[in-house]
Amino acid sequence: MGIGTWAWGNQLLWGYEESMDSELQECFNLALRNGINLFDTADSYGTGKLNGQSERLLGRFIREFEGPIKSPDDVVIATKFAAYPWRLSTGQFVGACKSSLERLQLGRLGIGQLHWSTANYAPLQERVLWDGLVEMYDKGLVRAVGVSNYGPKQLLKIHGYLASKGVPLNSAQVQFSLLSMGDEQMELKTVCDSLGIRVIAYSPLGLGMLTGKYASSNLPKGPRSVLFRQILPGLGSLLSCLRRIAEKKGKTMSQVAINWCICKGAIPIPGVKTVRHVQENLGALGWRLSPGEISELESAAMAAPKKMIKNVFQTA
Repeated sequence: MGIGTWAWGNQLLWGYEESMDSELQECFNLALRNGINLFDTADSYGTGKLNGQSERLLGRFIREFEGPIKSPDDVVIATKFAAYPWRLSTGQFVGACKSSLERLQLGRLGIGQLHWSTANYAPLQERVLWDGLVEMYDKGLVRAVGVSNYGPKQLLKIHGYLASKGVPLNSAQVQFSLLSMGDEQMELKTVCDSLGIRVIAYSPLGLGMLTGKYASSNLPKGPRSVLFRQILPGLGSLLSCLRRIAEKKGKTMSQVAINWCICKGAIPIPGVKTVRHVQENLGALGWRLSPGEISELESAAMAAPKKMIKNVFQTA
């Protein structure tokens, strides 16, 4: 399991304030002390003047960590580089990587990831971005390269292209949870397994809908409430199934939902804002759902009338 840091600097969706930084540092420390060393971020994380804040915080937390970090490589920072329309050259994309390293104050990244594909709207830009990943890898700026929001067809194309340049594709990040387990996600997982690519599952808790903490009469603040209002009313059967299995296992609903991702062979990266979140997420490790429980959960999930909305940047 890893930790997602989308909320670290995002005021609009997650209500970030700089007063939260001390607790976020405690989150980082607790995760690392318990063997979680993968932290996912992006150069676009942080709203307005706080753009890049997630990376800056991670860099600071690594430097101030009071523990046995023998090498910066002991902490795997997986940064996603946005496919902004003005990044039209390989040099500009590599420059984005160097800017991330500067914010993190690191010599190299664990995984450099292309945040989304431009194949649907700017196919000529796509090859430039792929070449940028190749150059990052060849220059030693990243230990590994990955992609995000790629569907199975486009994944096969970039895997083949990178392989022709001698660069292995290590990871594919995709929205993956009991609310995002459609045919495309499962096909992507099959392709990844066949090619030796690890699937990193973002939003493993469906933005919080699978935690059991919300209801139609108790919605989160901000833009998430619009989505929750559409989907939550149809999740009665799935949430009841999660609750029943959680009670039987002595776990929470969140821990069961995260463990499902792990049992499917993905690396979930649930987001955290509090120490309590980290403590709860840690409870998803060290055990496994039975095949019967997995089947129960998936049947209940498939019966839900509405699922998570597909990311607009997701390709085929």
